[in-house]
Amino acid sequence: MLKVAVLGAECTGKSTLVAALAEQLRAQGARVAVLDEYLRQWCADRGRTPRRDEQAGIVQDQLARLHAVPACDYLVCDTTPLITAVYSDVLFGDTSLYAQAVHVQRDFHLNLLADTDLPWQADGIQRDGLAVQHQVDQCLRTVLLDYGLAYALVTGAGTARLASAMDALVRRKSLAADALTGVQACAVAGR
Repeated sequence: MLKVAVLGAECTGKSTLVAALAEQLRAQGARVAVLDEYLRQWCADRGRTPRRDEQAGIVQDQLARLHAVPACDYLVCDTTPLITAVYSDVLFGDTSLYAQAVHVQRDFHLNLLADTDLPWQADGIQRDGLAVQHQVDQCLRTVLLDYGLAYALVTGAGTARLASAMDALVRRKSLAADALTGVQACAVAGR
């Protein structure tokens, strides 16, 4: 299973991109599992955003959902515990979730970072505004770089954004195929 994480600040088109990416992969005959954004459901169920003391529980719920994914060709996640850790840092000054979140993120084969190039739109209680969007984006980019978590920047709107994500996915699959070919060549050569 190839695990794809769609990461980004609020209002960067993550959910739309996840749906389009899953549709495109399914149209190619792939079995695709999608994990929708957990925080969106959490907030809808409670009618509010989480407090600092609830962040670790949200990460644990996200992990449980990741472990329950059925067998498939692709897992496409609309955010991961890393986003919860970044928001916890930006909003509450709490960096305690990074160790576990980064450990989980290392299991993903491709990190797609949704750029902030789309117009910001209000979305009920879940959006904190342009200033927070930029803070989260900068913090997320710093965390990805500091922890050596490679990512592909996804830009553009609509079909261009999907094409940007698909290009990154094709490049990732090509690199994996090249690595496998290299391993097979070493095995044949007796190395």
